[in-house]
Amino acid sequence: MKRRQARVDAKARLGHSRAMIRTASALLLALLCLSAPAAAQDKVPPDWASIVPDKARIRTGPGRNFPAVWEYRRAGLPVKVVQTFPAWRKIQDPDGATGWMQANMLSENRTGMVMGEVRPMHARPDAGAPVVWRAAPGVVGKLKTCADGWCDFDVKGRRGWIEMAHLWGVARGEEVEE
Repeated sequence: MKRRQARVDAKARLGHSRAMIRTASALLLALLCLSAPAAAQDKVPPDWASIVPDKARIRTGPGRNFPAVWEYRRAGLPVKVVQTFPAWRKIQDPDGATGWMQANMLSENRTGMVMGEVRPMHARPDAGAPVVWRAAPGVVGKLKTCADGWCDFDVKGRRGWIEMAHLWGVARGEEVEE
């Protein structure tokens, strides 16, 4: 009888140890996932990022327990990162609205959005250079290079130089290299 009880006790301790190891492993994995560098995670705000998925929500606070206040439906939209919290970023959109978005929804790929009115895209970074395209307000494109007040702006393969002051997604005087 004592042997049988000893075996039962040993099995219970072994089962308890295995459960603790599984729990510890799961916690370690979760910690590693949260601390792994996500896009736009290692930079100090304010900084720029772009939204990755076609649909992404912002919330009132840094966590899924906070209510969503807006859903963006535009991949590539440039946003300004104004604050960070481990796996969350407080962003500002081109209209000035702010909210918290998961860091993995953001990319370091730089994009810009045309602001104001229809803007010329020039062959070279010079106002006197020939106009190769025109971009309407709200058009989003990739920022290839920005320097000296001009950005090489690529809208689905249509490239040209646009004045930095007419774009949301780049700070005045900032230099961008792809």
